Amino acid sequence: MKTVEQYDFAGKRALVRVDFNVPLNEQNEITDDNRIVAALPTIEKILNDGGSIVLMSHLGRPKGQPSEKFSLKHIVKHLSETLNRNVKFASDCVGEEAFELSAGLQPGDVLLLENLRFYKEEEKGDEGFAEKLSRHGDVYVNDAFGTAHRAHASTTVVAKFFPEARMFGYLMAAELKNAEKVLNSPERPLTAIMGGAKVSDKILLIESLLDKVDNLIIGGGMAYTFSKAFGGNIGKSICEADKLDLARELVAKAKEKGVNLVLPVDCKIADDFSNDANTRYASNSDIPDGWEGLDIGPESIKTFKDVIRGSKTILWNGPMGVFEFDNFTDGSRQVAEAIVEATRNGAFSLIGGGDSAACIAKFNMDDDVSYVSTGGGALLEYMEGKELPGVKAIG
Repeated sequence: MKTVEQYDFAGKRALVRVDFNVPLNEQNEITDDNRIVAALPTIEKILNDGGSIVLMSHLGRPKGQPSEKFSLKHIVKHLSETLNRNVKFASDCVGEEAFELSAGLQPGDVLLLENLRFYKEEEKGDEGFAEKLSRHGDVYVNDAFGTAHRAHASTTVVAKFFPEARMFGYLMAAELKNAEKVLNSPERPLTAIMGGAKVSDKILLIESLLDKVDNLIIGGGMAYTFSKAFGGNIGKSICEADKLDLARELVAKAKEKGVNLVLPVDCKIADDFSNDANTRYASNSDIPDGWEGLDIGPESIKTFKDVIRGSKTILWNGPMGVFEFDNFTDGSRQVAEAIVEATRNGAFSLIGGGDSAACIAKFNMDDDVSYVSTGGGALLEYMEGKELPGVKAIG
């Protein structure tokens, strides 16, 4: 794996694909800068070597049109403060101004290009657009794991214009290393905890994991599809009616492969999808009409925690309930606490990106686990065994 570690950037302009798709509030202020912080080691390595940097990223979904709301100019001030240097900004990623700015960079300079997705060609993986981007650098660094599963111009196609000078940044290298540790060299028992709303979103991952894990814990909204599949009454809980046969097949496959499949037995139910709803506990297979499960219950929490505490490698992807509502965070919080406890006792814990990363951050436990991935969809596809275009392009 070729990384920035093995390269001397002295006198070089590095074109670096980062993932600065950060959340902004109505005042265009950054509310979570984790993705910026994650890119700092790569940026600092290049600058410390005596190189200059052209940063490129997307922000939001502008659908190929310039948009004030999705302009990366909103992050320049914060980025300058974080790097403790004045970050230059080009108001068009492939305009004349951008090329003049990148051509004039001196060692130690940092230039941020405007949102790549202001051009439809970015998401289409257009080769002409990628060639224009390539003019900004002498060397190409991909440090955007969160977009590695997209064959876009800046994540994949641009690499072909740097046949001898393309590499991974520290973040990409760490993401791949940690995913590989779970996939190919886990210390056992290996436990995967799957949450989220739909079985269909995780079906390929679950099937792939059944060949690898010792324990598979299923929580979140998808658990009610399993309850329904075996004749349970689930009230108005979320359920994929067309996936009942699939749920039964997965249970049978787990049994056949000797995997300990752990499903919730009880849940915290509500009479409305609201933080302020009336609540009570019920069996997962006996939820009254008009009520819905929004979190796992105390018996399930105890069982899940016992399995997690006995694990040596843990993958967590998806919350156990509607953790965005404070009254339904208990299941996710206690699962997180068990993962932290296991980690302190020597287990390796990988937290999948997306909702799982948001969940562990909400509980302020992100520093107490082994690794929190920055890539939701990218990590899922990698774990499913798919080849990621952004990884393949580096070679």
